[in-house]
Amino acid sequence: MAEQCSSWIHEWSADEIAEIEMAVVSVGTLDIMDITPAAFALPTVAKRLAKIKQQVLHGPGFFLLRGLPVKDWPIRKAAIAYWGLGVHIGRACSQNGKGHLLGHVKNIGLNYDHPQSRGYQTSAGLSYHTDSADIVGLLCLRPGKEGGLSSIAPSTTLYNEILRRRPDLLVSLMTPFQRTRWGEIPEGKDPWADVPVFMPYKGRMITHYVRSAIRKGQLLAGVPPLTDTRMEALDFLDTLAAKDGIRLDMEFRTGDIQLLCNHAILHSRTAYEDYEEPEKRRHLLRLWLACTDGPPLPHWMTDAYEGKLGDGRPNGFEVPGVALNAPLEAE
Repeated sequence: MAEQCSSWIHEWSADEIAEIEMAVVSVGTLDIMDITPAAFALPTVAKRLAKIKQQVLHGPGFFLLRGLPVKDWPIRKAAIAYWGLGVHIGRACSQNGKGHLLGHVKNIGLNYDHPQSRGYQTSAGLSYHTDSADIVGLLCLRPGKEGGLSSIAPSTTLYNEILRRRPDLLVSLMTPFQRTRWGEIPEGKDPWADVPVFMPYKGRMITHYVRSAIRKGQLLAGVPPLTDTRMEALDFLDTLAAKDGIRLDMEFRTGDIQLLCNHAILHSRTAYEDYEEPEKRRHLLRLWLACTDGPPLPHWMTDAYEGKLGDGRPNGFEVPGVALNAPLEAE
């Protein structure tokens, strides 16, 4: 895939950018969360997005859109453009206990080792993981001073390689792990969720993996300690995902939009160094999207771990009493 970039990278044409900008103007002062595909009309771009969506959900599992001129745009314009593109792909889900439908991947000074800190709020390197929706999208507003390399690994390949190299470890990876909910507990749920890493279901390998959530889950009362075998299985998975020939590296540029299928692709990030000036610091906008035409999912994903929307798709983190919102700054 590294040698076939044209199959998974598209650079916006001048006409496409003009169409997107026209759509931004057309919504006027409409609240971001009220922007629908009909309100954000994309006569030609929507057709391209439909094809890309199928490639992400049912093909290789990833795509990169390049060249959105966000460097010249205020944050609201960039957010509207990104949201407008996103609603043509799926429905935005809450990404945390604050009800954020529009997320901000930005270092806000939190300690990643704290039990309730999430990696996107820090500059720490992140191990390979998945997020809690059908598709995760990242728009790079600013890449930061140094580091922050994005790497992805195909989860079905990882399963097959573990089956080939260490089949004895697969039982552990197909048995539920207890993962912290970071204190963001949906109604009727425990402080942790029980979910396997690998879940074969209706002809596909559905995968969900967040090593930090498993590690921090060990701090919760009532969670059984991980055995040496289970720790070895997680370590082997992490090592395998980072190997040459399995992982694919991407360097974010300003205006890049990365789209990944969480059920098929693990992603990671190297640690990064920020500029001292606040206006130059690394900043990505994030969307978690639920797609009605996504792959069938086992109950682990729609009942045991997350809630689900009326159409049966996972809906991220929704906490009772917290209103959904789309902030324009990191919180």
